Amino acid sequence: MFSRKKQPPLKSLIAQGTRVEGDLLFSEGMRIDGEVIGDVRARAEQPSLLVISETAQVEGTLHADHVIINGTVVGPVHAAELLELQPRARVTGNVHYKSLEMHQGAVIAGQMCPVAELVEEKPPLQLASNAS
Repeated sequence: MFSRKKQPPLKSLIAQGTRVEGDLLFSEGMRIDGEVIGDVRARAEQPSLLVISETAQVEGTLHADHVIINGTVVGPVHAAELLELQPRARVTGNVHYKSLEMHQGAVIAGQMCPVAELVEEKPPLQLASNAS
C-alpha cells in the first residue's frame, strides 16, 4: 500500500514548543514535533501517515495506516499497515501493526500484537481417487 515514493502528504504539523490537550482527527498526513495529550486518529476514508518526531511527546492512543515514531509515546499504537520504530522511539503501551520495521535502539514497553489479515477460506483440497 505504501511505497517510499507515494506516501500521503503531511498537511498538518504540531510544532516543537506547542502543547495540545485534546483528541486530534486528521486527514492524509500529520507530523508531531511538540507535545500532545490526547488521542491522535486519522480519518478512515484515505491512506494516512502519522510521524512522531524525536522531539515529540504524545500521551494517548495513535491510529493511522502508516505510523513512524522517533519520539516518546505513552499509550497504545495502532498501525493498520506499517509501524516504523526509529532509533530514538520510546513506546510505553501495546503496539498493533500489520508490518513492523524496528531500528536498533527503539524501545517498546508493552505487548507487540501483529494484526492478522483476513484470509479467504478456501475449500478443502480434494485428491483424485486412484480407481482403476
